[in-house]
Amino acid sequence: MGPAETLARLFRLPPDLKAAYELQNKLTDIFEEHISVDTAKAKIEKWLVAVFKSGLSCCKDFIQTLDHWWDNILNYFVDRETSGFVGGFNNKLKVLKRRCYGITNLAHLFRRVYLDIEGYRLLA
Repeated sequence: MGPAETLARLFRLPPDLKAAYELQNKLTDIFEEHISVDTAKAKIEKWLVAVFKSGLSCCKDFIQTLDHWWDNILNYFVDRETSGFVGGFNNKLKVLKRRCYGITNLAHLFRRVYLDIEGYRLLA
């Protein structure tokens, strides 16, 4: 069974799932376009109208987050840069911190951090 068939079967279950999926794809498409801030703002506002018209209640929290961070989100369209690297790096450090629980010597901890960040590249 291919992806299209899987989606068709999935969309038969809850009636709002297909609408939510299509709206999510439309928003993703906006972020994949190389457009100006003003064009992005207009397209996202049009998308928001479509969400409200759909009557989907599953988007409420997302829309509140979008509203709260509106200016910051639109700034993405200035240079199309994200803080993804920083988020990934912070997550890597959190995982490492959990793995190194009990290490009290900071020199050992920093060696472990260095090995996890640079060691694989240096040793490969």
